[in-house]
Amino acid sequence: MADFQLPVTVAVSPNSDLPPAVEQTLPSSLLFAINARIGGYGLDLNAIEALKLSAGGNFLGQAFGYANRQDVIPADRITSLRWHPVRLLSFLEPAFYYDAKKKYVDRVAARALRTGRYDFFHGWAGNSLRSLRVADRLGIPSVMEIPTWHRDKGKLKPREKVLVSRHARNAKFPESMFKNLLVSRQDSLEEYDLVDLLLVPSKCSARTFTAAGIHEDKLCMLGAGVDTDLFYPKNAAEIPERFSAARPMKAIFCGALIKRKGAHVLLEAWHRLALPHAELTLLGAVHDEIRPALESFGGPTIQTVGFTRDVPNLLRQADVHVFPSECEGSAKTVYEACAAGLAQVTTFESGDVVQEGLNGLIVPCNDVDALMQAMRRLYDDPALVRQFSVAARHRAETELTWDHFRERLAAAYRLAIQRRRAR
Repeated sequence: MADFQLPVTVAVSPNSDLPPAVEQTLPSSLLFAINARIGGYGLDLNAIEALKLSAGGNFLGQAFGYANRQDVIPADRITSLRWHPVRLLSFLEPAFYYDAKKKYVDRVAARALRTGRYDFFHGWAGNSLRSLRVADRLGIPSVMEIPTWHRDKGKLKPREKVLVSRHARNAKFPESMFKNLLVSRQDSLEEYDLVDLLLVPSKCSARTFTAAGIHEDKLCMLGAGVDTDLFYPKNAAEIPERFSAARPMKAIFCGALIKRKGAHVLLEAWHRLALPHAELTLLGAVHDEIRPALESFGGPTIQTVGFTRDVPNLLRQADVHVFPSECEGSAKTVYEACAAGLAQVTTFESGDVVQEGLNGLIVPCNDVDALMQAMRRLYDDPALVRQFSVAARHRAETELTWDHFRERLAAAYRLAIQRRRAR
């Protein structure tokens, strides 16, 4: 498996051409397709940051996405599918509607690949099956980004077994008439087979693929990135020698308040710990499934902010970021907290940004006691919080910027081309 820190021979600037020698190892005309908008947040941000590589290197042929929300890449290189026919199905439940959108962008991209104008395909899991069939038939190198984990979540299951998703199993009219719109397990497994290189977001994600029988040589660690100009830290000297009523420890959780991200575990741990001089800010939309935990474990030391765009400033005011998620690809909030110079308590499942004992502490997911111990350790040792803060910012600047992300992506493109030529 190509590791998280791939050796790269050239750093790619989004506004400069690549040297001729490097151009020979990269595509000439890349086709990019994603079931998201281009420019924004989440996958939308991943898309634009990835496209800066091919646009800056003059090898972006065309990109397909569900809207163009950026002005860095020329508009003629972006095909917006905003006014797509799948809108007619927007009355369906989200799982059916979103999978229909995935299949539509895949159909459009596959049709474009058949023209012969492109020599490389970059797709995303769940919306690439038709395109990968065409790419494989025409000998076009391909990569596919994995947003989270293998379809089987790291469990070894018989390949031939047809698993009916809960959405299909519980479908009622009118969804029961549109079960064929769902991306099936067999669709996903065929995508994994056809693509030359799978771009996984973390070591945890990679483990779910190797556990399912996919050889590690087919995996490339890509991760994500962070804007270190937007997210920057306060002076570490502002962290006191000891936390007190005058200067409490300021902890923050950033993300949707749902069980998958461990919000309920954090609330219970915080309640049981009952630190005398500490405050917790919950930053993110509150979902119904977490309200019982808020009612049971909430208190005067907890502030629920809800969704806000003032994330950089709120992170900068904190000392510790606590994110005990049980399932992520590579959580962007952990990158952002790292750039903001926060000591972190998180899980292996949240990604590879936090390194145990270097810039934070790793705890098992869904383990209230372990989470309590880690938070207590930081509360009792502000010097360690300062140490982690400095190390976090250094790691963000030297390994986790979007330029580093593009370097890893360029290396992945070269590797996929080599793999295809070797077939």
